Amino acid sequence: MFKRLVAPALLFGMAATAPPAYAANCAARDIVVERLESKYSEHLLAGGLQQTRNASTVVEVWTSELNGTFTVIVTTPQGISCVVAAGTDWFRAHRVAEVPGTPS
Repeated sequence: MFKRLVAPALLFGMAATAPPAYAANCAARDIVVERLESKYSEHLLAGGLQQTRNASTVVEVWTSELNGTFTVIVTTPQGISCVVAAGTDWFRAHRVAEVPGTPS
């Protein structure tokens, strides 16, 4: 009976104490920024402050016009940045100028 309880208890304990899956995409902001700049030639395009119940985080969009890549990171007040989205075929949308006197 004891042997039957040990294996499930160990597996459950390992699963319960394992870091979340997104933790593999997190590091100190300086490290994340250095990697985006050096490896992907990305530069900060836009950012903003995201308010949540517990804290505020900074959301940033990094892009590379050269490679067509983009990365979205979220940075906590403690300085930890997590990659929440990344991809290819980045494009910049341009607003179409309205013609004066034309109804929209």
